Amino acid sequence: MKPVNEFPEGWDDERVHWVLHHYESQTEDEALEEDEATLEDTRQTLMKIPNELVGPVRALLSQHTK
Repeated sequence: MKPVNEFPEGWDDERVHWVLHHYESQTEDEALEEDEATLEDTRQTLMKIPNELVGPVRALLSQHTK
């Protein structure tokens, strides 16, 4: 039986390990710097939405990126 790929499209075992290593090896200052840089990115918006709307919003976003 062929194993099922449980990663999102474009992800693989190597990418998962890289991301884990990146965040596990960050200092608190580096993590804070990264968070602050994300908040300053004018190409994106950070929004607070009710938990029950997360699924529908994700569905809308996935349609938008296709």
